[in-house]
Amino acid sequence: MTISVNLIAISVILFFKPVTISAQKHTSFFIFGDSSVDPGNNNFIDTIPENQANYKPYGQNGFFKDPTGRFSDGRIIVDFIGEYANLPIIPPFLDPSADYSNGVNFASGGAGILSSTNHGQAIDLKTQLKYFEDVRKWVDGKLGSSEAEEVISSAVYFFSMGSNDYLGGYLGDPMMQQLHHPEEYVGMVIGNLTQAIQEIYAKGGNKFGFLSLSPLGCLPVLRALDPEATGGCLEQANSLALAHNNALQSILSNLDHLLKDFKYCNSNFFDWIQDRINNPSHYGLKEGVSACCGSGPYGGLFTCGGTKKVTTYELCGNADEHVWWDSFHPTEKIHQQFAESLWAGPRAVVGPFNLRDLFSDEEDTIADLIDNNLENKFSF
Repeated sequence: MTISVNLIAISVILFFKPVTISAQKHTSFFIFGDSSVDPGNNNFIDTIPENQANYKPYGQNGFFKDPTGRFSDGRIIVDFIGEYANLPIIPPFLDPSADYSNGVNFASGGAGILSSTNHGQAIDLKTQLKYFEDVRKWVDGKLGSSEAEEVISSAVYFFSMGSNDYLGGYLGDPMMQQLHHPEEYVGMVIGNLTQAIQEIYAKGGNKFGFLSLSPLGCLPVLRALDPEATGGCLEQANSLALAHNNALQSILSNLDHLLKDFKYCNSNFFDWIQDRINNPSHYGLKEGVSACCGSGPYGGLFTCGGTKKVTTYELCGNADEHVWWDSFHPTEKIHQQFAESLWAGPRAVVGPFNLRDLFSDEEDTIADLIDNNLENKFSF
């Protein structure tokens, strides 16, 4: 089956609670990704309406005063992770007023690991890495090389990307399907992600977190393509997501053996979200299949906000009852559950480290070091 629609990303993971916030020191937080973790970078680029979320009803739950560009009814997973790590909201890199002292978020709605994915419409991973190098130089200029190295080596680097590469970049591109067998294409995506990890490691980073891929074929937008299909999910998309997740875990295990002091957090996110789709009532939800905001079968027509070709849409009464906020993206409640799982989940399902392990065992942020320098300078 060929899918001829530009698709925006989503990636998600496992859930365990309660969350305990215990870190005493702060660790900088750098985020690379797509719409699953975009805090508003796409507000500052020229892109298509499908790749922006800076309009109502996005952000409707009131945590933020106005829509921010987050593809959610409120906060997203990295907002909660930052909170658990005692950090302020991590800003989008392109915001002119952004303060990089605690880290920065480079993510862009529609972005891919491959530069060919949604080319010219989003900030791809290669460009995000260039932006990180700009920030690294800024840190060096602010603190000096020795303390800058300390910040970079103690920081946590979080990746949430890949969905767009398989949905729009492969299933939505018949030419790409002709050029590459699925296994070869997965290898290309994973190869580019591996190169990015190694590039950051070479610059001093050694602690990484990952959102692996969800069952992409069960997104409301894909269910809507064939609402009469048995089981409702597009198995071709699910197979690609599983292949990606398996390849990622294999690569991470290899890097763990090859790279000194390399630490990572990963989990079986595919099964995590699948269980909530199939059994929403087990998790305090009522609706696991249909989107809260959208139109058509399952709310799968990507019309939320009315800025696309179809300007009418429907909005549910309580987003907290839904797994899906719009045709591609989960609700804030789901983002929070994902964050709790990655932060404090047991090693049996989140491992070999959880994010609390990665944030709690290291040094200060840029802001901490600047404050310490000022205290030393003016102490008597």
